[in-house]
Amino acid sequence: KVGWYNAVLQPTFHLPYPDDTLAFVVLSTPSMFDKALKPFVNKERLKIIRDPVDQCISHHLSRVKEKFPDQRVDVMFDYEMLPSRKPKFLAQTAAHVAGAAYYYQRKDVKLDPWGKKKIFGVCIHPKYGGWFAIRGLLLFPDIQVPSLEQPSPVDCVSTEEKRIELLEQFNFHWQDGRYRDIIEVKERYSEEQKAYFATPPAERLRLLGLSQ
Repeated sequence: KVGWYNAVLQPTFHLPYPDDTLAFVVLSTPSMFDKALKPFVNKERLKIIRDPVDQCISHHLSRVKEKFPDQRVDVMFDYEMLPSRKPKFLAQTAAHVAGAAYYYQRKDVKLDPWGKKKIFGVCIHPKYGGWFAIRGLLLFPDIQVPSLEQPSPVDCVSTEEKRIELLEQFNFHWQDGRYRDIIEVKERYSEEQKAYFATPPAERLRLLGLSQ
């Protein structure tokens, strides 16, 4: 429910819907690359004018909207910004309150070792660890769900030592991706997918066989 999200954030980040409004957080799993992105690129090769992943997600979520012709469905993407340059929604907070993935933050560590350093939080999924992404939000403004019960996210990095290790790796060594394997995972990105996301965005089109 939108109210779960708004309850944990300052008013400047609130979503402008009643508290009982139904919302879905959209995640992409490791198999998205082979099952969605590559077929999309092959089919829409000539129409790709910006980031292929963003266009692929947009394509699939617009198809979801088409499945509900009698409903208003508002879509927000993780990369969208407001005119104030704030993100349209805070993806990791949304995933946490929806019970999709646990958002580990500095406040989850009792004996904070970082002093004045800025420490960013990170979401970990109980099945995919850090090998997933939060892509968007689907909101159904005409559907109110007052009796929906809030699920808790799975606290899969439960020891103090592991949480410190996770936040250290994410903040100071994120390029090597070790933080993604902080827990035993069921599935991770393929080597091809790792190479794609490790490539600077401007050069990714070449990897997919698209001209610049």
